[in-house]
Amino acid sequence: MKTIIQSIDYEARGVTRIDGKTIFVNNALPQEVVQIHITQDKKTYAQADVNQILLPSQYRRQPRCLHYGECGGCVLQHAEFTAQVAYKQRVFEEQLQRIGKVFPEQILPPIYGAEWGYRSRTRLGIFIDKQDVVHIGYQAKRSRRIVSISQCPVLPDHISGSLKTIRANLQQLHQIAPKIQLKGVEISVGEQITALNIISNKKLPENQLASFLGSLKEISGINWQIWQQFGNFPAQVVSPKNAPELNYTLPEFQLNMPFRVGDFTQINLPMNEAMVSRAMRLLQPQAYEKIVDLFCGLGNFTLPIARSGAMVLGVEGADFLTERAANNARENGLHNVQFRTANLFDVTEQFIESLGYFDKMLLDPPRAGAYAVVQALQRPYLPKRIVYVSCNPATFARDAAVLVDKGYRFRAVGVMNLFPHTAHVEAISVFDLIE
Repeated sequence: MKTIIQSIDYEARGVTRIDGKTIFVNNALPQEVVQIHITQDKKTYAQADVNQILLPSQYRRQPRCLHYGECGGCVLQHAEFTAQVAYKQRVFEEQLQRIGKVFPEQILPPIYGAEWGYRSRTRLGIFIDKQDVVHIGYQAKRSRRIVSISQCPVLPDHISGSLKTIRANLQQLHQIAPKIQLKGVEISVGEQITALNIISNKKLPENQLASFLGSLKEISGINWQIWQQFGNFPAQVVSPKNAPELNYTLPEFQLNMPFRVGDFTQINLPMNEAMVSRAMRLLQPQAYEKIVDLFCGLGNFTLPIARSGAMVLGVEGADFLTERAANNARENGLHNVQFRTANLFDVTEQFIESLGYFDKMLLDPPRAGAYAVVQALQRPYLPKRIVYVSCNPATFARDAAVLVDKGYRFRAVGVMNLFPHTAHVEAISVFDLIE
């Protein structure tokens, strides 16, 4: 079946229409002429794979990763880097108009970031085959099967280059303690050290983990730290225990941000700096203002806001994160900030009233969005300005429509490519209350 791909959807699939039916085509780009075959036929839509590309897009390129197409981590490596951002911008604008039926007064220039080696935090699955061989990797596309990988170009070079060593050490651990179930590894990159957390059902032998550490240092030339997380216990440092703590910095705001394995941090730290900078330019915090940061995490936006001298409240659903955020504020000498733990997916008008009036608000919710929050906002507790950082165009469009209905001008929005080669779209926006 021959067709022309008309657009791209939020999962990075090509979109075409045949006999009035929408067809989503894997691995196809806009304006390509392709031969396809239907893999799933529903009443209102169908899914298809490409048999042959008859006329490729000028933006098509050879994927860099050896595992691309099988691994479910990346879906856009077959598209040129700047074209990926243009596709994401188009998807974002379409979601705004289709779901929210709103559009901003201004589209901000996209923030691109680095193309490769950007991912400073990752989790790899582990499976052991019938021959008792340990494999590590990511889930396959549309499957829970683990794709065994030997390299990953979106990881920093010292991590990608260490994957074979990590797998070999896990193999040794399995042979020494075969009854212990290895569940996964989590890797976190700090500015001075990289942490490898091994997740299992029972405690692993620490002498073997120390040997693991030595082989990683030897292969990469980088300082590593081994952590262990077993059963219901939180992740704990194994070796070396006196190493520098994990941290990232926000130099523009003279902030040092310590964190632990398992804490939520942005996976693209250079882009995080650019994102925080844009958020502060849009929010324009002033020393005389009261500002609330909802879904504040460990203070990624809260502390830069506090640097302005404004009185700031950060609210987050996990108490261990608000505790970490409070510690980070003290470490950075900030005393004009407080933190509170609350479930922000169950917000009521009474909760907003209990917080009191704030001049401005920053929202940085997970993919589910901030629907309960924006629904609960009522006069006289409507902030004059809201900056909304989104990781899901659909829920953002829904929430933006609520804010516009409540009397806000949708002033500006811009996409940020925090996750190159994936379909994920991040955006940052600003809303001003119409007086």
